[in-house]
Amino acid sequence: MTKTIGILTAGGDSPGLNAAIRAVGKAAQRAHGMNVVGFKDGFLGLAQNRYIRLDDENLAGILTRGGTMLGTSRATVNKMDLGDGRIVDLRQLMSEVVEDHALTALVCLGGDGTARNAIMLSDIGVPVVTLPKTIDNDVVGTDVTFGFDTAMGIATEAIDRLHSTAHSHHRIMVVELMGHTVGWLALGAGLAGGADVILLPEIPYDVDAVAASIGARRAAGANFSIVAVAEGAYSIDDAATLADLTVRKSEATGDEKQRIKEELKDFAAQRRTEQLAIALSDRTGLESRVTILGHIQRGGTPSPADRLLATRLGTAAADFIADGRHRIMVAARGESAEAVPLDDVAGKTKSVPLDHQWLSSARSLGISLGD
Repeated sequence: MTKTIGILTAGGDSPGLNAAIRAVGKAAQRAHGMNVVGFKDGFLGLAQNRYIRLDDENLAGILTRGGTMLGTSRATVNKMDLGDGRIVDLRQLMSEVVEDHALTALVCLGGDGTARNAIMLSDIGVPVVTLPKTIDNDVVGTDVTFGFDTAMGIATEAIDRLHSTAHSHHRIMVVELMGHTVGWLALGAGLAGGADVILLPEIPYDVDAVAASIGARRAAGANFSIVAVAEGAYSIDDAATLADLTVRKSEATGDEKQRIKEELKDFAAQRRTEQLAIALSDRTGLESRVTILGHIQRGGTPSPADRLLATRLGTAAADFIADGRHRIMVAARGESAEAVPLDDVAGKTKSVPLDHQWLSSARSLGISLGD
């Protein structure tokens, strides 16, 4: 009997998703004689059994396209919002859809949230394989995620363009890059774009230290500065507040716990980048401007590096499935692709190590990290 595999994309969109869909689909069909179906809009489409056949016609011409031809959503398998006030666990329904299609494996393209959802499906018998995608590069177990290289290129180009206006107007240009909990994107783009200050979630910053570094540049004859800041970067004071709220939440119960959750939500919603820019202007006497790149970093044509990475991992996924492997993530390790147990991936975050070479290079160049 011909085997069939399913593919879905979950979480935020990322450059390289279509390249990965194409690679899994074509390799499964041509190298292993499998049929391939794609479920629309992530786990939501799986629960609703909304699918298309991923034949040669549907896979043609998608290698260079951004986004995902299958659509995506942030629906979770155990707490899915039906839109009418009901939040339900649809894992069993998803398992039945997998059984109805007689899937040998369900390939889930996504980051840590997708890995956690895949684990929950695996726990009830669904054979899952994941591929690591995210522009944040925060998935453990893999050297790099597809989507990161493209986003870093877009962010670097933006910083490049800000140099001329910063120099012309003698300004501090503060550019906010994506990265809620990790600073890979801000660090990589900041280094590649020649930023003067790089602020990361991993290193709480001292506003006075940042202002002093800009003042030192000005004293040395530089009349502008570029500050690259991850959206999740915190000042030392904010980091202490966050730590206190987190501890209080873990110890609270009932209404008090819910109140602290709301406090945390309000705390996370604060526009710290604008506050930082104002503080730097006050301390240095230089005019500051904020540029927030936002979703621009996730859009557009994937870079050749991301197309190649997605293709390598996608074809390897088809090979692992043919060998009967599941409950794994297909990881990039050097120039090879390796099967990593999904249990070693889900629920974990790859932060920038404080001894990482990129940080050492930044310090050697005199770039301020805010500490």
